Amino acid sequence: MSVEELEARIKKLSMRSTTAKMNLHDLSEELPTDWQKIPEVAEATYEVFKELAEARKALKEAKKAEA
Repeated sequence: MSVEELEARIKKLSMRSTTAKMNLHDLSEELPTDWQKIPEVAEATYEVFKELAEARKALKEAKKAEA
């Protein structure tokens, strides 16, 4: 992936991570209502942040390779 493609991917993942973080926060605010959703919402949040960390690492490596 090119640096530009990685930057675009990171931008999209950042928006998704913010949404996931807010979903997790909103769920916590509503507890004990919908407590059954904790694993599902937490897993989705974990996955998007994992993808974001991996994309940031790939961008760093791509920039280093370009230099």
